Amino acid sequence: MLTRLRENISVVFDRDPAARNILEVVCCYPGFHALSLHLVANGLWRRNCKLLARMVSHFSRFITGIEIHPGATIGRRVFIDHGMGIVIGETAEIGDDCTLYHGVTLGGTSWNKGKRHPTLERGVIVGAGAKILGPITVHEGGKVGSNAVLVKDVPANATAVGIPARIIEEVDKSRAAKAEQMGFSAYGISADMNDPIVKAIHGMLDHSVTTDKRIEAILAKLEQLGVNCEAERAQGDQFDPGYLNRIVD
Repeated sequence: MLTRLRENISVVFDRDPAARNILEVVCCYPGFHALSLHLVANGLWRRNCKLLARMVSHFSRFITGIEIHPGATIGRRVFIDHGMGIVIGETAEIGDDCTLYHGVTLGGTSWNKGKRHPTLERGVIVGAGAKILGPITVHEGGKVGSNAVLVKDVPANATAVGIPARIIEEVDKSRAAKAEQMGFSAYGISADMNDPIVKAIHGMLDHSVTTDKRIEAILAKLEQLGVNCEAERAQGDQFDPGYLNRIVD
C-alpha cells in the first residue's frame, strides 16, 4: 500500500505542473485523497466488509466530492485532476496510467447485476464532464473529449468527441496523399476542428466542387470541338456548396 501511495504522489508531479511539493499534494489534492481512501475501501470490500467499505467510500465522497464505489477496480498511477463531481460505478475498471478530469461519470445503463460499467484500458484520458455509460471499453491510449457522452467502444489510440460521441481516428498517410493528389482536402476544414460529421460533410463538399470543375472543363473542350453542350449546361443541379458550408459551420 505504501508503494501505491508513493506512486499516487509521484504521478501528480508528472501530470500537474501546479504541484510544488509533497506536503501540498498530500494535504491539498482531492484526487490523491480519493484514490488513497479507495485503497482502503476496496480492500474492505474484497474482504466482505461491505458496510464498512461503503462508509469509507461515503466519507471520501464527503471530503473530496469524488464518488468511487468500493467495488470499482482502479490500476496504478491513475491521476484524478481537480476531481469534483467524478462518479465511478461498482463494476468500473480503470487501467494503469489513466487520467480523469472533473465531472467524469463512469456509469451504468442497466439495473441488472453483473458487469454494467465501463472499462478504461491503460493510458486512457477522459476530459472534463465526459459521461461514459454501460459495459463498454475505451481501449489502450484512447481519449474521450470534454462533455462527450460515450456509449460505444473506442479503439486503441482513437479519440471520441460529441453527443453522442463519435470516433475520430488518425488520417492514414496514404489516404491523405491521395486526397492531395485528387485536389481536395480529405476533411475540408482546419485541423483544430473536431466534429467528425462536419469533417465528413466538408470533405464531400470539396470533392463535389472539384468534380464540378472537371465537368465544366470537359464541356468547354467539347464545345471547342464543335459539340453543342447547351442542353447539358441547362441541366445544372444548382448546387451551392458555399451555402451548405455556411450552415454546417
